[in-house]
Amino acid sequence: MIGFSTQAVSFDQFCRHVENTLCRIGGLEPGQFPMTRRNVSRGGESCGFYFCVHGPRSVKLTAVYDHQKKMTIYYGTDGVRHTNEPISVRLPSPPQR
Repeated sequence: MIGFSTQAVSFDQFCRHVENTLCRIGGLEPGQFPMTRRNVSRGGESCGFYFCVHGPRSVKLTAVYDHQKKMTIYYGTDGVRHTNEPISVRLPSPPQR
């Protein structure tokens, strides 16, 4: 779990953690299905990220990372909030695409 450390982690480590958590929620095997990531902006400034694991039969598991609240919110396949996870690590800026 990332939530209990003050150390810095790479953005890729954070993305893998989000993917693993989403797969655990949906009962999927991590690394077997594609995960997309989108930048979320408010007022023209980045405020977080939207993650989506695209499972079989159009199943989608999503998560939203709120940079201001330092919180990741996970949603199940039905779109209902499943769990919240505080993030106390320092995240570097994501690589530019």
